[in-house]
Amino acid sequence: MSGHSKWAQIRRSKGVNDARRGQLFTRLGREIVVAVREGGGGDTDANFRLRIAVQRARDANMPLDNIERTIKRALGGGEGANLEEITYEGYGPGGTAIIVQTLTDNRNRTVAEVRNAFNKNAGNMGENGCVDWLFEMKGVIEIELNGKDPDEVSLEAIDLGADDAEPYSEGDETLVIYTDPSTVDEVRQALEKQNYKIVKSESTMVPKTRVELSEEKVAHQAIRLIDKLEDLDDVQNVYTNADFPEEFAASYGA
Repeated sequence: MSGHSKWAQIRRSKGVNDARRGQLFTRLGREIVVAVREGGGGDTDANFRLRIAVQRARDANMPLDNIERTIKRALGGGEGANLEEITYEGYGPGGTAIIVQTLTDNRNRTVAEVRNAFNKNAGNMGENGCVDWLFEMKGVIEIELNGKDPDEVSLEAIDLGADDAEPYSEGDETLVIYTDPSTVDEVRQALEKQNYKIVKSESTMVPKTRVELSEEKVAHQAIRLIDKLEDLDDVQNVYTNADFPEEFAASYGA
């Protein structure tokens, strides 16, 4: 597997301001609530979905007290009862594919907001199934290399159960490790036992092929569309097969 999305790299370089961090914690909290409801309770040992949701929250530095309060509220039965998981699909600038995962208590509001974001940012919302075949579910773990050779670490990760691994780009100090979604937690724990620092781990959608955007204007339009979608309150995750040249990513918003 090659060509991991530059979008995660862009977000890392931009950093997370207080407003975005608050929004992120809200999304992570909703994810925990639904995991408790759908996964069968508040025990992370017995509820795999909750275990992954809590790990994502901890990776994002969400305070442990917040996590525990969210689980307790979810166990109370009221919170999150009306939330629906709805996925939307569409096309972005340059023929790129985009998947938008939402959690909402008002599907009419959500679909209107998502469609509006597509229409106003050079995109086009499509029918269900129009682009999801271009993606596959994967476990993704990011670790810090700390000067270690990425090829050697990649081989070690594969020995520990990973499918593949690669840096974001040449010289990057973060290695991206791919696993089967069902083994992401197992591989993460194995890496931690080898004293690797985990940046994040999750089950996510990874594009099978990528569309490289070779024009700066088109690349910036695609980044702007993804930004607008991610700013929507009901949106949990946005996935794309767009590949942004590093110089275009760096010049966005400059």
